[in-house]
Amino acid sequence: MMKNGQFRIGLIVGVFIFLYAILIYNFFYWQVLRHDELRIIGEKQSTESLVQEQKRGEIRFSDNFPIATNKTKYLLYANPKVVTDRLDYGQKLSPLIESPEASIAAQLSKDLFWVKLATSLDSKQKKEIENLKLPGIGFSALTERFYPEASIAAHLVGFVGKNTKDESVGYFGLEGYYNDLLSGRPGKLYVVRDAFGNRIAGDVREEKKIDGKTLVLTIDRTIQFIAQKKLKDAVERYGAEGGSIIIMDTQTGKLLAMASFPAFDNQKYYEYEASTYKNPIISDLYEPGSTFKVLIMGAALDKGVVKPDTKCDICAGPVQIGEYNVKTWNDKYYPNTTMTDVIKHSDNTGMVFVGRKLGLQNLLSYFEKFGIGKRTGIDLQGEVASQLRDKDSWYAIDAATATFGQGISVTSLELLTAVNSIANDGILMKPYVVSKIIDSEGKIIEIKPEEVKRTISSAAARAVNQMMVNAVENGEAKFARIKNYKIAGKTGTAQIPVAGHYDPNQTIASFIGFFPSEKPRISMFVIIKRPQSSIYGADTAAPVFFSVAKDIISYYNIAPSN
Repeated sequence: MMKNGQFRIGLIVGVFIFLYAILIYNFFYWQVLRHDELRIIGEKQSTESLVQEQKRGEIRFSDNFPIATNKTKYLLYANPKVVTDRLDYGQKLSPLIESPEASIAAQLSKDLFWVKLATSLDSKQKKEIENLKLPGIGFSALTERFYPEASIAAHLVGFVGKNTKDESVGYFGLEGYYNDLLSGRPGKLYVVRDAFGNRIAGDVREEKKIDGKTLVLTIDRTIQFIAQKKLKDAVERYGAEGGSIIIMDTQTGKLLAMASFPAFDNQKYYEYEASTYKNPIISDLYEPGSTFKVLIMGAALDKGVVKPDTKCDICAGPVQIGEYNVKTWNDKYYPNTTMTDVIKHSDNTGMVFVGRKLGLQNLLSYFEKFGIGKRTGIDLQGEVASQLRDKDSWYAIDAATATFGQGISVTSLELLTAVNSIANDGILMKPYVVSKIIDSEGKIIEIKPEEVKRTISSAAARAVNQMMVNAVENGEAKFARIKNYKIAGKTGTAQIPVAGHYDPNQTIASFIGFFPSEKPRISMFVIIKRPQSSIYGADTAAPVFFSVAKDIISYYNIAPSN
């Protein structure tokens, strides 16, 4: 009997120990091994995560007037668990949010605490829905990108669109280049609910949102408007394909205006072809033609191989280079012409003479100094540059045509930046368009002008300056010059390469210059693409240049030259 009793006791103890071991194992399994998984499941069942949308930073003109800002829209949401009559809600909300009744009812049928019913509602729609006094209906304020000035400086600004995750992202221009700064970071609010869907008071966790930073531009609103209007009028008047105007503060490299036409509407970017988004000033390469001559002349003067009064001994007629004949643009020739007159007459044979004096090695060296073949580094998305060929790949005809801007490609901004160094006494400045960055707390970061390098000596720069003044006062565009003001400038008529040859009737007409020449404040480049009324820069781009210059002189109250 004793043995049987001890056995039963032992068996009972063993069973309890076994059951206890199972209990301990289950505690370990659920509380340790599957703790994270259960926590996630529990949070999904009881925790509501609300996104607190951050505000995208503004983009402003130099006078703080917004060129890109935000306007408030509203997201409509509902808690299906407290909705009283799904069909009734559908009937009442459908005409106000322009959504089918069935779609609204389907959303309200979901076993969730929160569903989205509509986005981008305006304040009027919000008020009308609030007047219905429907239980379980609520709103979240959203911000939507807004461009008060429509398409002005559209290529410069870019736009905000949606990526594949339905997130707002900046594309092109400033919106693209500075997207991370402008975007900020959304906040999150974690709210714990009980089994009935009611919020548990005090049980809230928050990740604070960070609003985007605001950009203040170097762009002057008045000058931008002037450039935009004059350019549009010119393109239409000359029957051109398009055009651009770039205006730069000579001494700092600040961009005061950057206009291109045709443009697009940032607000309705989706209605335009993707090809129209890119900024032609920084994204289109072209052969500059005669505007390039001032750089080559500056290099030769700096190297000391010519002087302003040096005479050309090969300018009596066309210059033979292998199987090619280099001619002047108008088949007029000037024997023993001086370097000053080479610029005035835009003489191709004279530039071949300068190139020979300079030599290929020096030619390529000055390309590097002027930044030719390199991006300027401007703070905009989409800048390109053409890579120059190795020295061994240059033939005699290549070196010759490069001296008058053919067979070599640049962007408009690349060329203006280089020519601006001549206006700036030989100092190359980095171009930029953002002058200040302001965070959500008002802290300001000032962007300072950046000196890149010296391109040519002060003496050489002043000599080219005077050559360009002479070209304005006595050259083909003298009819357009402004009385009592000394302006340095150079015309350009670049033929467009088509299928291995140059089309004689299709050109990019241009005029580049700076003023007042005594102490330059403004550098400007005007480009007219494929004008139909006249193919020459003197007839199309030059009048636009001087018209804009006249308005800027008045705006800045620049005194007449001595």
